Amino acid sequence: MGRMTATPSPSPATAASGDASRSSGDRRVLLAAPRGYCAGVDRAVIAVEKALEQYGAPIYVRHEIVHNKYVVQTLEKKGAIFVDVTAEVPEGSIVMFSAHGVAPTVHAEAAERKLATIDATCPLVTKVHKEAVRYAKEDYDILLIGHEGHEEVIGTSGEAPDHITLVDGPDDVANVEVRDESKVVWLSQTTLSVDETMETVGALKNKFPNLLSPPSDDICYATQNRQVAVKKLAEDADLVIVVGSKNSSNSIRMVEVALDAGAPAAHLVDFASEIDEAWLEGVTTVGLTSGASVPDVLVDGVLEWLGERGYADVETVKTADESITFSLPKELRRDLRAEAAALSAE
Repeated sequence: MGRMTATPSPSPATAASGDASRSSGDRRVLLAAPRGYCAGVDRAVIAVEKALEQYGAPIYVRHEIVHNKYVVQTLEKKGAIFVDVTAEVPEGSIVMFSAHGVAPTVHAEAAERKLATIDATCPLVTKVHKEAVRYAKEDYDILLIGHEGHEEVIGTSGEAPDHITLVDGPDDVANVEVRDESKVVWLSQTTLSVDETMETVGALKNKFPNLLSPPSDDICYATQNRQVAVKKLAEDADLVIVVGSKNSSNSIRMVEVALDAGAPAAHLVDFASEIDEAWLEGVTTVGLTSGASVPDVLVDGVLEWLGERGYADVETVKTADESITFSLPKELRRDLRAEAAALSAE
């Protein structure tokens, strides 16, 4: 497989943004734009490919580089080895940290094992980490809105464990306690539902009127854009299909957002083969989108599958333009094999 990029490749079946006045009897697909790869995911995947190209296999990656089954399997075939804990990486090797970020203790573990490291943390996640450190230094209680056990939440919490309290949705607010109600701030995981997050923030502000907000939104631009797009699909679609993996937070949120926005049905699939033909019963319009860690080849596969079943008319529904890119991790400019060998020899 060639390099997977953030720019969706147009399918032959894809028409330009179409008019919404077509006969309701025509079977059609409404294809969301933007969809698929965000800048942080593109950066992380290319970083693994570049590391394999420059340093040769194996390149160890702590946790899945991004939450997508196809991407992980493809990189494994090229020589990437995904591990759950740093202790699984042999001393003197190269290890990459995933786009979701890691806690400072993980960096320390890597140093102890004399590993050369590449940090592929999404810059937007790094921003949240820096905010956590800053507010902890100012002795704020930090209320981190996110899902317990998610890798990004674990990494952010690790930046200031004595100051951070996890708030897992609006129902969790009643249990939150702080030391000083005049010094409390909220931060969030970058891949949440915007609507649910703001509901949680509203409940927190009712409880803590002096609650401080972060300088800018923590929920990333791509998460927000894909949720806006799926809401638009939900207005006209009888069925919404979101391409994404079951462990992808932003993909799961898109299914929830579609249903909340009025879609009669919405489902998450990794591959076209997972679609149940029974879902198409009585369906004229299918809305199709994909999570921020999904290469467009998987969307093309769903378009082909739908086309074979009479949904050959594809209209692009565009709600935003995306042009953000991130530079590759700076560590890729160094001879990490030599560094790893030197560390191992110490």
